[in-house]
Amino acid sequence: MKKILIIDDDPVIRKLVSGLLIRENYQVLEATHGKEGLSQFSTSPPDLIISDVLMPEMDGYEFCEKIRSTPQGKLIPIMLLTALDSVEQKIKGFEVGADDYLVKPFEPQEFLVRIAALLRRRETVPQIETAQGKAKTIGVFSLRGGAGVSSIAANLAIGLSQIWQLPTALVDLVLVAGQSALFLNQPLKNTWAEIAKAPLDEIDDQLVLSALLPHDSGLKTLASPKRPMEGELLNSEMVSRVISILRQVNEYVVIDFPHNFSGTTLAGIDLTDLIIIVIQPEIASLRSAAIALDTFGNLGYNKENLKIVLNWTFPRLGINNEDIEKYIKRGVDITLPYASDELIKGINFGNPPAYVNPNETMGAIFEDLAMAISKQEHRQNKPEQPSDAWTRVLDRYKQRKRK
Repeated sequence: MKKILIIDDDPVIRKLVSGLLIRENYQVLEATHGKEGLSQFSTSPPDLIISDVLMPEMDGYEFCEKIRSTPQGKLIPIMLLTALDSVEQKIKGFEVGADDYLVKPFEPQEFLVRIAALLRRRETVPQIETAQGKAKTIGVFSLRGGAGVSSIAANLAIGLSQIWQLPTALVDLVLVAGQSALFLNQPLKNTWAEIAKAPLDEIDDQLVLSALLPHDSGLKTLASPKRPMEGELLNSEMVSRVISILRQVNEYVVIDFPHNFSGTTLAGIDLTDLIIIVIQPEIASLRSAAIALDTFGNLGYNKENLKIVLNWTFPRLGINNEDIEKYIKRGVDITLPYASDELIKGINFGNPPAYVNPNETMGAIFEDLAMAISKQEHRQNKPEQPSDAWTRVLDRYKQRKRK
């Protein structure tokens, strides 16, 4: 019988929620505020916690932070159940480590479905598969912000995970205010910060794997620290150690790079097999791309392992492809069409098109691109049990061949 702790200063809400849970054969514990909830947690650790936000003594946000600061509390699902429904409040809830955020009043059936999903997710977290051989490591990069690097990285990682159903990791190397986890609607229970606290010689596979956030697609994310000072604790040697470990235990690693050539960025580049440089059809972006290409050349990076993705982030009046290629002195490998509605909706709700709408325009493009950058041995051999994503990509390929 799963044990669930309810924390709410409203006795009516506690009675309503406990009644729903008891009817589903859950064991229920109750507390009236965060401090009492911490005491309950210490004496009888639950399988899941449901907490209000606005409470006396200690509110739900502070309670979440304190739970997540304990080794035992890192993997326990937490749902915030509150009347606060603004975007800012929801983001704050995820930042302090909540797994889900449900606004009162709520539908009982939706509430129970979410509870069951959180408990299932917890059961799968410790199960970490080990890949055979080294991962193919793909970086997404732009010297100019706003090009869509994080969105492209998240969608490609989702695509690779769903096509091959093999261990895949997304690494947010934007160590100050990175957004990869937000794009996947993942609460920041664990981040790079857990690794930053350890001496270099204590960074091992167990520490690195415990810092990953699971996603329902099978993807696991190494999220950017919540606070800038935590990111500043990381150095190039630590980044190299972490990415090397991830390359050993995954088939694919996707790196969301920052817009610079700092020491930690270069440490990631040194371990990357393919760099996708994202550009926009405007002069500042093209200038940044030309500088980036020149820098990669000076670093001795093989130009065959550089791909150019043109992302149309505005609807019209952009520079045409011919002039773009003349300016950067190389061809554009793929063009992403203007599709603000699909991408903005995916960003705001943490639902990348490759995950929620793989048959729509952008979802299909990201899946096809993920297939194109996959390992050669994977692309050349049909999987024993093809995934739905693999089948979709093959069907689209056959349709294009017939045209």
